[in-house]
Amino acid sequence: MWTRYQRHAFHGPSPALAPWVDHYWEARWDYAEPYRQKIVPYPNVHLSFGGGRADVNGVCSGYQIKVLEGRDHVFGVAFRPGCFRPFLGASVSTITDRVVPATEVFGPDLPTTLDVPTVDAFLLKHLRDDDPRVRQAVAAVELIAKDKAVTRVERLAGELGMSMRGLQRLFAEYVGIGPKWVIRRYRLHEVTARMAAGGAIDWAALAADLGYADQGHFIRDFKSMFGEPPTWYAQRY
Repeated sequence: MWTRYQRHAFHGPSPALAPWVDHYWEARWDYAEPYRQKIVPYPNVHLSFGGGRADVNGVCSGYQIKVLEGRDHVFGVAFRPGCFRPFLGASVSTITDRVVPATEVFGPDLPTTLDVPTVDAFLLKHLRDDDPRVRQAVAAVELIAKDKAVTRVERLAGELGMSMRGLQRLFAEYVGIGPKWVIRRYRLHEVTARMAAGGAIDWAALAADLGYADQGHFIRDFKSMFGEPPTWYAQRY
């Protein structure tokens, strides 16, 4: 079990930074042999410090494999979806599926002490003027996360009183990935939640509940996001 070799911790930001940062995270591991860690994406941009480097990790459109070896530690910042643009100063879609050296975004003076107060103060120093469209993007993602009835982009645009084109532009500029992808990611989260709860799952009925035209489309989406079919993934529970 990976829990024998890894330790994870999560911390909240200060109230001043809470509108932009979802949480801080730490990961420690100790492996005698390289371990392939699968990472399933959410629409968060991350700032990570570890392995002698600091990187900005844009939103990933699919799962990733990270190789963990030896003994090491990473300290990271998970920004709230839609909230990294004030730090980047450009469309967040420009770093989607990319890892960018943190110095390119924040300049050369990065924090060397990696704890919540220090990184909190560092980020507050780099926060630009308030942008009202950040709140609009945050509200859109929160609606997707909370309302299971939102399974299509058309429904989301109607709920927000926006045109389809305006919604697409908002997500590209502030979230970094399209609303269809974000909707799919949060609906697929409901699948893993049902798996964790236990019990038999009617896959065809679940696919219909999530707004898929058929079970085949659902399975393809799940596999592209998680790297394996839902029935394989379910065997972990």
